[in-house]
Amino acid sequence: MKSTPLSLIAGVVALAAVTGFAALTAPGDEGVTEAKAAARLPVERSSLLCPAPSTSDLAETTYTSFTPAGEGGGEAGAAELTPAEPLPADEDAGKKKDQDDADKDEAADTKPVISLKELGKPSTADTSKSDAPALVGTATGSFAPGWAAQQTTVAEAGGARGLLGVSCTAPDTDFWFPGASTGASRQDYVHLTNPDDTAAVADIELYGAEGALKSDVGEGITVPARSSVPMLISTLTSEAAENVTVHVTTRTGRVGAVVSAAEDEVGSDWLAASADPASTQVLPGIPADATSVRLVAFAPGEDDADVKVQLMGKNATFSPAGNDTLHIKSRMTASVDLKDVTRGEPGSLRLSPADGSRTPVVAALRVVRGTGAKQEVAFIPATGPVGERATVADNRAKGSVLSLTAPGETAEVKVTASAGSEGGEAAVKTYTVKSGTTLEVTPEVPAGLKGGYALTVESESGGPVHAARTLTLKEGGIDMFTVQTLPDDGGTVEVPAVEQDLTVLDD
Repeated sequence: MKSTPLSLIAGVVALAAVTGFAALTAPGDEGVTEAKAAARLPVERSSLLCPAPSTSDLAETTYTSFTPAGEGGGEAGAAELTPAEPLPADEDAGKKKDQDDADKDEAADTKPVISLKELGKPSTADTSKSDAPALVGTATGSFAPGWAAQQTTVAEAGGARGLLGVSCTAPDTDFWFPGASTGASRQDYVHLTNPDDTAAVADIELYGAEGALKSDVGEGITVPARSSVPMLISTLTSEAAENVTVHVTTRTGRVGAVVSAAEDEVGSDWLAASADPASTQVLPGIPADATSVRLVAFAPGEDDADVKVQLMGKNATFSPAGNDTLHIKSRMTASVDLKDVTRGEPGSLRLSPADGSRTPVVAALRVVRGTGAKQEVAFIPATGPVGERATVADNRAKGSVLSLTAPGETAEVKVTASAGSEGGEAAVKTYTVKSGTTLEVTPEVPAGLKGGYALTVESESGGPVHAARTLTLKEGGIDMFTVQTLPDDGGTVEVPAVEQDLTVLDD
């Protein structure tokens, strides 16, 4: 989910109120001046939040930060991710530090974990600390449009074994997470990160198959300024439910929210928020070798939803046998086991109204690859189209696969593999995605690649395209994997064309 950049629009509106612009009638005019078409301009500031990565002593985390090289973007600017830790007070519980010590502490707390050096080339940083904090990030000037960051953690053993990947998210006030659980085999935490200098207050609601789960402790959760609070979901209610939808809202302030899910003997990964409630949802990038796919959906409104369940495969769109529709009761979590629905071919799922009612829903997939002791799990939330441009930051020389699906018209997209973080030249290739199909491609690795690289997808022509990237790393004989979706990066904002007219100030 994203917060729409409003500062530029607000400035234009305020200026219009003072000086007068298009669509205002000046003295002597016979009609209203027609407003010119709106222009799209690069944003000048972006914010991203990354959750605390892992409490395991056996985990290794890589942060990757990237902004595509492009036109515009204003001043040079910067892009940095710093620890989400409140600055220490000079006086606390009778302990007073001298000014020199306080200055040192402040400098340590505010030192960036990762700073982006140049456009079109990712920067990376690593940590193995079990107490590594959440990160708060800001990009300004030319680094702001399309800024992306990813946190990738490899945990080789223990209850949280797995490859955990998450795209750092923009702060917002409303998040939906279908696919969570309070079951005995799951340990799911919702991480709330506050980027601002004042406290935020959040509510967490839980919904199972029979409706709302009783919870008194999910209300009025205070997230201190520039801090992160993890909440074990199973402690918010006494009811155990295998499939749960988590709804996070804020009463005051804004937060970044994401769910970490660890499943006994299966693996772990991050569950990102679903796209905003809508009557049609697309969940791209189901791996061809998936051994188990579970769809979890929720209807947040007052009406039930009946949706068609369709798989957009390699060559055509079809409905899974016996699961062509799903009935989702109002404010109740529905789920269906689609098993190995892709049957050896890559695919993407589309949910659309079955009865013409257009009731909004949210959705996510729990995907398992492997069997027995070599299982690994990942999650795919419903996501919006790539729009003008979308980026996923962390890719390796081996193990990156890009899934592109066109639910409507045939489309053409341009895919850019950036320069490497430590060397290499960018590679560009154009792909055609046929209507109603999913195209899985192994991106061209940048020539002379050293380090990691970013993938940027841009729409060239045709209908909308939804995308996801699967990253696979082999650890301990297990193909550990994680899936990140690629919604539009919001790198530009629509600004109305304006025309000065000072005559409106005449009495």
